[in-house]
Amino acid sequence: MRRDDAFFGDQELVLIYIGKRLSESKAVEKLLDEAGLDYLVEPDRYRGGVLFIRELIGAFFYVTEENADTARDLLRAAKHAVYVPGGQAAT
Repeated sequence: MRRDDAFFGDQELVLIYIGKRLSESKAVEKLLDEAGLDYLVEPDRYRGGVLFIRELIGAFFYVTEENADTARDLLRAAKHAVYVPGGQAAT
């Protein structure tokens, strides 16, 4: 279920997905909701583009460390590219 920042308290949250389009973000929300996973979504900036690099705003999805692997597996099964720290999104 979608939660606010206060729900997680001092728990360490892990970035699992960056939604660049509204339709993608809604699909990820539905997937996580149906799985019963608690997650946080926050808007943030990322750099995108090929020829013209620009700063864009996306939906950043976070889960607890203990649920990160489960959430990534769900995303991969649904053909969403998961966030990989320090690198490109991986399918």
